[in-house]
Amino acid sequence: MRKLLICMLATLLFAACSSKKDDTQNVAALAPPPEKSNLLLPIANSVCTTGTVISTTQSSIAFSWTAATNAESYDIVIKNLITNTTAQQTTVSPQVQITLDRNAPYSWYVVSKSSKTTTTAQSDVFKFYSAGLGIVYYAPFPADAVSPEYGVTVSGQTTNLIWKGTSTDNNIVGYDVYFGTIASPPLFKSNVTDVFLNNIPLSTGTLYYWRIVTKDANGNTSSSDTFQFKTK
Repeated sequence: MRKLLICMLATLLFAACSSKKDDTQNVAALAPPPEKSNLLLPIANSVCTTGTVISTTQSSIAFSWTAATNAESYDIVIKNLITNTTAQQTTVSPQVQITLDRNAPYSWYVVSKSSKTTTTAQSDVFKFYSAGLGIVYYAPFPADAVSPEYGVTVSGQTTNLIWKGTSTDNNIVGYDVYFGTIASPPLFKSNVTDVFLNNIPLSTGTLYYWRIVTKDANGNTSSSDTFQFKTK
């Protein structure tokens, strides 16, 4: 009889725990996911001149974005486009003050999060320059790869390289395209005035690398990351 009571009690406890676990999972499954934020400041493709100057090399920059529906916290991710170093900070407020190097280009975005679900939402990506002392003209932002995307596998005997270039002064005059099968690809074509290069011949089973150097009317240049893709 005693063994029977113990077995019944254990069964009830297991059922209660299972029910609680199922309820928790159901709540997480039913919780509405956070929506993405809209970035406000610094403005996209701008020179941020409103930061608080800390020294000749650093400024404190105010970042702000719209509060996202169903979000409890945010991860703000900032990347220095020259050094490729990334910094991340978590906040419950849709604004934060961050110290950055002056006269440097950055990209940033925000990830909306909630403790009620594992689903997150990422904002668009903005680029800006942290204003430098006495700087009048700023180099273009490093170009972004549009197609082929980094790490994809493509098929066919040719491909089209497509990228996106931006600058604070809207004075980009051309691009130099580097392309090849080594990690530091050689110059393939210079002074391209479009943001694409079509019908580039490919070999099967090959890993290709490419990067873009953006040039503006003031003689400033910037180099993108080196992108790569494979062929079948």
